[in-house]
Amino acid sequence: MASPSNSSQNGGILGVSNKTSFGKCTVTTVTAGTPSAVTTQPGTRFFNYVIAAGGGGGGSTSGGAAGGGGGGGLKSASCVADCGATALGAVVIGGGGAVRSNGGVSSFVVGGSTITSCGGGGGASSFPANENGTDGASGGGSGGYTNGTSTTAGTGICGQGFAGGSGVTSSSSGSAQAGAGGGGAGAVGANAAQPSSTNSNAGAGGAGLDLSPLVGTTAGVCGAFSGGGGGGKRMAPGNAAAGGLGGGGLGGLGPAVRAATAGATNSGGGGGGAGKEPGTGGLGGPGVVVIKELNKASGVWSMQSQFSAQSQGSWPKFIPTVSVDYLVIAGGGGGGRACAGGGAGAGGFRTSFPGGTKLVLDEGTTFPVTIGGGGAGASSSPAPGVQGESSVFSSITSTGGGGGGGAGTGTNPAGGQPGGSGGGGRGATAPSGSAGAGNTPPTSPPQGFPGGVGASGSGGYQETAAGGGGASAAGTNASPGGNAGGGPGGAGTANSITGSSVTRAGGGGGGTGGNGGPAFGAGGAGGGGRGGNCQQGQAAVVGTVNTGGGGGGAGGNSSPSKAKAGGSGLVVVRLPGSTGVSIAPGANSIATLPGPAGGCKVATFTVSGTLTLS
Repeated sequence: MASPSNSSQNGGILGVSNKTSFGKCTVTTVTAGTPSAVTTQPGTRFFNYVIAAGGGGGGSTSGGAAGGGGGGGLKSASCVADCGATALGAVVIGGGGAVRSNGGVSSFVVGGSTITSCGGGGGASSFPANENGTDGASGGGSGGYTNGTSTTAGTGICGQGFAGGSGVTSSSSGSAQAGAGGGGAGAVGANAAQPSSTNSNAGAGGAGLDLSPLVGTTAGVCGAFSGGGGGGKRMAPGNAAAGGLGGGGLGGLGPAVRAATAGATNSGGGGGGAGKEPGTGGLGGPGVVVIKELNKASGVWSMQSQFSAQSQGSWPKFIPTVSVDYLVIAGGGGGGRACAGGGAGAGGFRTSFPGGTKLVLDEGTTFPVTIGGGGAGASSSPAPGVQGESSVFSSITSTGGGGGGGAGTGTNPAGGQPGGSGGGGRGATAPSGSAGAGNTPPTSPPQGFPGGVGASGSGGYQETAAGGGGASAAGTNASPGGNAGGGPGGAGTANSITGSSVTRAGGGGGGTGGNGGPAFGAGGAGGGGRGGNCQQGQAAVVGTVNTGGGGGGAGGNSSPSKAKAGGSGLVVVRLPGSTGVSIAPGANSIATLPGPAGGCKVATFTVSGTLTLS
């Protein structure tokens, strides 16, 4: 009869797991062709994978400086395969991009799902034709030329990388012309630097990612993948730039000092941008697929490990993920009450686009989306306006804007309230109205700015209130005297996540007693409502719907000068075009934007609902 220890080692109920047999592995690296499947060792259920697409080619030039190519898209995960599976599916390797061209797509089939990495963007070219860097998994860097015309960097479009940097142009000195680095899977491409009017240095390629803990150091560049190509430099003094970690090519330095180099083979690295003579950009590095099996060397799985791997009577399935960009804006606050009520703060403004850290979400999952409503304007003096409601998507919460301060006499009138952006201080006979703090609770980068400080006056008609804070600027302080008018709200922030640039989350304008002079404190750009005017009968204005704009502060206690509500918030989710997605309810919408690798899908939520990835 076998001993208890032998039973333990051979999968018996007694004893511990067979820990000594874990961690043995086989690494399969696919660098070319389209095999029908990758066959694993018998018994393999756990594995890691890396899928790098082809890097973008660097830009070319005959007389300027070109940008580096963007790194290829990069996906990686630790997975559980179906029990007994031996074939993980077809593999496609994306080729490196030609000069100023995007790299090819890499893909891998596992668990019946196709996992795709999109190609990197091509670097910008300059002279004789100025051509922008192209969009891709990571965007190509921009270049520079003598006419001073700037080229534009490409951006990351499929949630797998970052934007390229900005080059330096010069109409007076060829030595000041320098290209920027292409974006990498882990960082934006570096901008070219210009320390003087006659000198500059090209920007380095954005760093890729070191994935050696997942698949070892034999693939990519010592286990790193998808670095951006370095920018080129027209001529000395100054330097061309290095490529980013993970195979980014070197930028070229002219005339005839150094040619741009290609991205490293089977790394997904972007090609280097060219300098003058030779003016040909480096090719993008081809992609690669790496699969590292994690299984035991011999024997059988222990009962404990088998039991732990089960879920409701079935083997766990592979759950693919998708990286998405987001814009989450909370509801704006309501304005303060009385002859000089403070303008309200805008709702918190948080986004990953462009170039920020994306959210990684499980496919086959439904995510609730909450759209924060705008806070109500104050209904009495000296009460402040009501804080806006928070907006939420996945792990991102943006806080509602702070209410504007409430006017009134005495020693304890209500100041501007804290929030995503802070409410502006009210005007009063004494003391001056305090500002509400922005970025509350704190986020990095800040979700908003503070309100301004209100001003006191000798009488109700001499009081002026401050503007509420916005997503990119603090509310303006009030100036003493009703003739000065209320302080404008802080400006919002422009963002092009939907495909066009729109400014949102502006602060509300402060109210004024208004014996004459300016009629109101203007609302901040991006949906902030203007303040009211007590004497001139000009009404405060609500924050614009679905912008998170703060409401205008009151210019009196009676209609039409009452304090106004903030605008409701907004949530936008930008996904790779190949992602299956549905939304509810029908008041929300999905748009498709064209571009490389199938473009993007943009889900816009104006009311609370759900987003489902399929």
